[in-house]
Amino acid sequence: MDNTHPPVTLDVWCELQCPDCHRSVSDLRALRERYGDALEIRLRHFPLDKHKHAYAAAQAFEEAYEQGRGDAYAEAVLARTAELGERGEELLVEVAGELGLDSGEVESALIDGRHLLAVDADQAEGRAIGVTGTPTYVIDGERLDGGKSQEGLRERVEEITDRLLAS
Repeated sequence: MDNTHPPVTLDVWCELQCPDCHRSVSDLRALRERYGDALEIRLRHFPLDKHKHAYAAAQAFEEAYEQGRGDAYAEAVLARTAELGERGEELLVEVAGELGLDSGEVESALIDGRHLLAVDADQAEGRAIGVTGTPTYVIDGERLDGGKSQEGLRERVEEITDRLLAS
């Protein structure tokens, strides 16, 4: 019997200037540790208008992801949401350098807009499925809204993941 199971996908609609998304980092880390490759966690972009640097941060994340450090970059920027609000793109480039990324490429990506389509596509898809705030988790077609409270959300994600992996 073949025991290989395709990974379960968890989409996390997030923006990198969002304090609530910063609070979700520990849950995502715990999920990664528990499931490893059995759970694919995909960061999806949903920059909110109220955060003026969220759109640039999403583009910078895409560049960091292409350079192989997307998760580390997202965590590092989310740890400094207040500073991002004050410093904007300067901070996005600085964080890239701190992580050993090619910060010049991150800066170029913000200027030439090479990742705009990816960010816009995510945002459009999020709107289409009813995402209104961040973080919002979508797993097995179920939408879990973490913008108001993240109480119990990780447990719900674990329940669904366990069920899917057992099937």
